[in-house]
Amino acid sequence: MLAPSRRSLLILGAGAAFVASAPKVWAQAAAPAAPTGPFSLPKRAYEANALEPHIDATTMDIHYNRHHAAYVAALNGAAKDNGMIAKASVGELIADLGQVPESIRTVIRNNGGGHANHTMFWEVMGPGAGGAPSGEVAAAITRDLGGFDKFKADFEAAGLKVFGSGWVFVTVDRAGKLALLPQPNQDSPIMAGHKVLFGNDVWEHAYYLKYQNRRADYLKAWWNVVNWPKIEERYAAAKAGKLAI
Repeated sequence: MLAPSRRSLLILGAGAAFVASAPKVWAQAAAPAAPTGPFSLPKRAYEANALEPHIDATTMDIHYNRHHAAYVAALNGAAKDNGMIAKASVGELIADLGQVPESIRTVIRNNGGGHANHTMFWEVMGPGAGGAPSGEVAAAITRDLGGFDKFKADFEAAGLKVFGSGWVFVTVDRAGKLALLPQPNQDSPIMAGHKVLFGNDVWEHAYYLKYQNRRADYLKAWWNVVNWPKIEERYAAAKAGKLAI
């Protein structure tokens, strides 16, 4: 067997040094500065590791403290020079984007939608959750969406069909009628005059550390953390005209 040449050893050594020093971008990216202004990161009702093994703690930490926090920080940045933004709730802003100054409309669409969507998202999940819905939500799913088993299959299929990044939502009207509505990017059904009962985030940052490119596996696992009692509360609020986001 030939001994390695001095040149090959130098090349190997340089390569190893490069690999060792290469930054782990996802782990080292700085979290946004603590947002200050009229918008704030909502308090989650559970710890980052509470949804294990279905959603891992690292994903939850990055998703909440970096992605969601970045949307909040961007909204507060837009509010500094726009009194109208500072005085409105996120639900009011995204429900009437035509009234937002054109110069910041895209900022509000993307970050206001992201803030509203994620605020809902943390709320409709929880530890020790999952199973099947009951009460009025179960009856509405049977009436409007073909029953729980069919609805789950349709919801997962809709999530898989979202090209790139986006969400799959269940909307609810004042009469309690449900509908399935996928959306791209951080668009919220609120932007089209709908109320959101619940939804699942299918951006890669929601699942990629654990599931890699297996979005279908993530969509199936997500049912284990769905907080049906909280969704029942949102359903009652929607029918009473009190569901904000």
